[in-house]
Amino acid sequence: MATTNIKSKRIAEVMEKGCVACGSCMNVCPRDAITVPKGIIAVVDNDKCIGCGLCKKACPASVIEIKPRPEA
Repeated sequence: MATTNIKSKRIAEVMEKGCVACGSCMNVCPRDAITVPKGIIAVVDNDKCIGCGLCKKACPASVIEIKPRPEA
């Protein structure tokens, strides 16, 4: 999917402690904003994330929060 820079007021944040690197969040992200490098922990690309919350719903460990986007 081609990505454009859509900036929402929310963003996903992964709490490192508890992430099991299963990739469920990565698989549901419509913007390809989440990667799980080398199976360590999920990483969110803030430039791609639109804060939709699908990753939070998909996370079996419940370690993803949807928070206000920090001001640049």
